[in-house]
Amino acid sequence: MSRGAGIEIATGAAIGGAGGALLAGAGVAAAGTAIALGAVAGALFAAAARGRARGPGAGLLWGLAWALMLWLAGPASLLARGGEGLCSLDLAQRSFPLLAGLLLCLGAPLGLAVGAFAAPLPDPSGPRHSLGRAVVVGGAAGLATALVFGRLAVAPEFRPAWAGGAGMGVADAALRIAVPPAIGAIFGILFQRDLRGYGSSMGWGLAYGMLWWFLGPLTLEPLLEGRGVAWSLEAARPLYGAFVGHAMFGMLVGLIFAAVDRLWVGFFYLSDPLTRQTEGAGARTLLSLAWGALGGVAGAVPFAAIMLATGIFPYVSRLVGSSSLAVGFLVHFAIAALAGMAFGVLFVREAPHLGAGIGWGLVYGLAWWLLGPLTLFPYLLDGGFEWTVDSAAAAMPSLIGHLVFGAVTALVYLLLERRHLEWLKLDPRVAAREARLTRPVGTPAPALWLVVLTLGIVLPILLG
Repeated sequence: MSRGAGIEIATGAAIGGAGGALLAGAGVAAAGTAIALGAVAGALFAAAARGRARGPGAGLLWGLAWALMLWLAGPASLLARGGEGLCSLDLAQRSFPLLAGLLLCLGAPLGLAVGAFAAPLPDPSGPRHSLGRAVVVGGAAGLATALVFGRLAVAPEFRPAWAGGAGMGVADAALRIAVPPAIGAIFGILFQRDLRGYGSSMGWGLAYGMLWWFLGPLTLEPLLEGRGVAWSLEAARPLYGAFVGHAMFGMLVGLIFAAVDRLWVGFFYLSDPLTRQTEGAGARTLLSLAWGALGGVAGAVPFAAIMLATGIFPYVSRLVGSSSLAVGFLVHFAIAALAGMAFGVLFVREAPHLGAGIGWGLVYGLAWWLLGPLTLFPYLLDGGFEWTVDSAAAAMPSLIGHLVFGAVTALVYLLLERRHLEWLKLDPRVAAREARLTRPVGTPAPALWLVVLTLGIVLPILLG
């Protein structure tokens, strides 16, 4: 073992032990056991992730994924007591404080530290990294997203970290106004190296927003108010609306960041003839829209079967004010085609293989579940959002349908995209350019999929 590896493992053990001490201080674990297990978990993570956590952002995602795996193993085994079932819902709910503690006290600091040690993953296909561009574009994305949320007047349901009450002082108000750009700038600093397109940027923003829910409403806000951390299930349950809000906030930050960053890079970098794409933007977009629409229609078939089996299909018909099953089918397939077209535009060349495509499809399906049944559909029908635990529990059958829809859509899209790329690669000059544009293997995308899907699916069940 090299000296550098030994230092990283020792550092991981030290950070893990410190995280265990914080868990004990928060009252979610016994002191001796937490420190010892934290040190072991930190050393194991440093040894396993040092080749993959290339940069603080990548390390953060791998650290959060590691914390989630520890939590999933803990309530099912190490924390089981007496005659309790190994995977009982009651046991998992009682361990919710441990979930928050592992993410914030162990996974996040471990990932950031290990990622800071490692050199970034070489990616000659991506644009040059720029700290200044990350801060400026990220800050602008955070500010623009905050303005959008302010216009939507979602403050009663979504309690962002900068939403202060009446009677704030000037300094407090200025600090809270500065929070959204700071959150966006941190997003840019952490993830700029890993963001290649709109879809991946939206996914990274979704994970980032979920983390801020644990860090903001559950930790920093109550600490600043002198109430202690809100890691209990009873305290977190009424804040589920804030979880959806933070997830939506993160997705929008990611999309805006990708759009502005691409304009910046396109103006200053991609004007170089050696880096131009083979196809024109218009032709490529039309192909992506067509492939995405076909994928969306294919994904709508199993989704419709799930909706019929669970009795949620009439909900779609309400969008056009009709109880006709035929009208419901037409609306369902029309929405699915549009969602598939959006997938085609967002996830161009994001998946180097079929497994990666399905991973992005599942994340896209979860994002549409948050955006559709919990946000857009209730807003169009009743004029408000349904960001509550009860609404999420009632929409769980729809979540299954959205996940299946996303996976099938991504699979069909990727098969059509790969067929077209194989035709382009008949020209060896084009093959080199296409290889440059495809996301390389070895990025933290798998950690992103684990974090987003686990939190997005498990939290409504736990809090409900």
